[in-house]
Amino acid sequence: MVLQATENLKRVGCRIMKGKLNTEPMTNRLLIALAQANPMVGAVAANLVRAREWRAQAAGADLIVFPELFLCGYPPEDLVLKPALVAACRQALESLAADTANGPGVLIGLPWAEGDKLYNAVALLDGGRIETVRFKHDLPNYGVFDEKRVFDAGPMPGPINFRGVRLGVPICEDIWSPDACECLSETGAEILIVPNGSPFEVNKDDVRLNMVVARVTETGLPMVYLNQIGGQDELVFDGASFALNADRSLALQMPAFVEGLALTEWTRAADGWRMASGETVALPEGPSSIWAACVLGLRDYVEKNRFASVVLGLSGGIDSAVVAAMAVDALGAKRVHCVMLPYHYTSGESLADAKACAEHLGVRYDVVPIAEAVEALQGSLADLFAGRPADVTEENLQSRVRGTLLMALSNKFGSMVLTTGNKSEMSVGYATLYGDMNGGFNPIKDVYKCQVYALAKWRNTVSEVIPQRIITRAPSAELRPDQTDQDSLPPYEVLDDILECLVEHEMPLPLIVARGHEVAVVERVARLLSLAEYKRRQAAPGVKITRRNFGRDRRYPITNGFRESAS
Repeated sequence: MVLQATENLKRVGCRIMKGKLNTEPMTNRLLIALAQANPMVGAVAANLVRAREWRAQAAGADLIVFPELFLCGYPPEDLVLKPALVAACRQALESLAADTANGPGVLIGLPWAEGDKLYNAVALLDGGRIETVRFKHDLPNYGVFDEKRVFDAGPMPGPINFRGVRLGVPICEDIWSPDACECLSETGAEILIVPNGSPFEVNKDDVRLNMVVARVTETGLPMVYLNQIGGQDELVFDGASFALNADRSLALQMPAFVEGLALTEWTRAADGWRMASGETVALPEGPSSIWAACVLGLRDYVEKNRFASVVLGLSGGIDSAVVAAMAVDALGAKRVHCVMLPYHYTSGESLADAKACAEHLGVRYDVVPIAEAVEALQGSLADLFAGRPADVTEENLQSRVRGTLLMALSNKFGSMVLTTGNKSEMSVGYATLYGDMNGGFNPIKDVYKCQVYALAKWRNTVSEVIPQRIITRAPSAELRPDQTDQDSLPPYEVLDDILECLVEHEMPLPLIVARGHEVAVVERVARLLSLAEYKRRQAAPGVKITRRNFGRDRRYPITNGFRESAS
C-alpha cells in the first residue's frame, strides 16, 4: 500500500509531530549503506538495475541510501516535465519496493506527481512497500540550478520512522539554510541523512563541510552527506560523501570522483546516535582535483552518449596536449586518435612536439597536411577578394579546414571530435567559429590558460606524457609567420586575473584597475568578453569547474549595448 505523500506533513508549526512517529520497537543498532553512485539522466530502467546491484552489495545493511533523484538522474531539467518519465519512475519505485520484503530497506529519490504538483522527492521502501515519501522544501534557483522551473516546493519535512529510528531526510538544498534541519530536530529526528546532487567546483568540499558543521552544531544531531558522482553534460558530481557525529567529529570521508559503497554502523547511546569511525580518505586538491573532474566529465559524456572513441587535432601546443592526456586517462589510449594538421606556418618544433606527445601517450597519430585544401579555398575566393590585403580571413581558412577534416574523420569513423579551447580564449573570442571550435565536447572549456599550464605540470608528476618544450614554448596559433598569442592578447597571467574578476566576481572595472592593471587593457578585455558572447553560444559543452562557467551559470545577452568605463 502506498501511503499518502502528505502523511505526517500537515501540521501547524514543527512541534506538532513530536512523539507520533516511533510506532515500532526501539532499536539500538543500525547499519546504513551509502551508495555513492553514478546514475544517467533519463535512463530509468538502467538506474533501477544499478540500484538493485548496489542493494545486493549491501545485503547485510538495514538501509541503503541513494543520491538525490537517483531513479531519473540529476539534474533532469525539462525532461522531468514529461508525464511518461514520471510514470516510469513510479513504476520503477514500486518494483524496487517489492524487493524490500526481505533485506535492506531503501531510501531513494525520484520525481513524484501528486495532483497537479510535481515534487523532487525521496521515498522510503521497506517491508515490500513504499512506506512514506518526503518532498524537497527549498528549491535552488541560482547558478546551474533552476528547480523552481520544473518542481513545486514541498512542505517543511518531518522525520521518517524506519524500524524504530526517526530519520530526518532533508534533500540537498534543504540543508543550505537552517530551517529544514531545525524543524526536523524539533519534531524528533535522531539522525539526519541528506541525499545530494551537488556539482563539483574548485574548493567546494570545504564549503560543504563548513555548511554541514553549522547544521550539526545547530541541531545537535549527526548528519550523513551523500553525494552522487558522475558527469552530466557540463556538470560533474564528485561524490566525496561524508558523515559527522553530533560532536562534529568526522566519522566517514568517502573518496571523490569514484563510485563506492560505504557500510556505516550506528549505535544508540544515552545522548543520541553515534556512528562508529569509518574510512576517511584524503580528497584531491588544486590541479589534481581539476584534472579528476575534467577526466570524469569527459569519460561520462563519451560513455553515456555511446561514442566508441574520440579524435582531436594535436597541434604541438599546450591545450591540445592536455586534452589528449585527459582523453587517454578517461578512455584509454586505444580509443584516442590524434591528428596533426600542418600548414606552411606550422613550425618544426610543433611537428616534433606533437609526435613526441602522441608517442608518450601511446595513441594513434596521423599527419594530414592542409595546404592543398587551404589553397583551393583561397583560389575559389580569389576573384571576390581581389584588391584586398590578406588578413584574419585567410588565417581562419586554415582553422576551418582543420575543423572540416576533423569532422570528416568523425563522420567516417564515428569518433567524437574533442575541441581544445581554454576559458581564456573563449572569454575574449580568440577562437574560430566552424574551425578550432568544432567538436562535441571540450574538457578544458572552463579552465583558464594559466590553469592549463598548472595541469600539464601536475600531470607530468604522475608520469611524463607532455613534452617539456610544449610547456615552456610561447603559445601560438601558428596562423601566420612568427605569431604568438601575446601579439593579440595581454600576457595570460594578466588576462586571466582580469577575466576572473569579470566572470567569476562581476567586479566593477575601476576595482580591477586598482589591482594594478592598465585602464586600457581592462576596458579592452571587458569589451572583447562582451563581443564574444555570440561565439560562446555556439561552442561545444564542456566540464564546469569554476563558480561561473559560460552557459549554465553566466547568461548574458548576445545583443548588448552596455559598456562600462574603467576610469
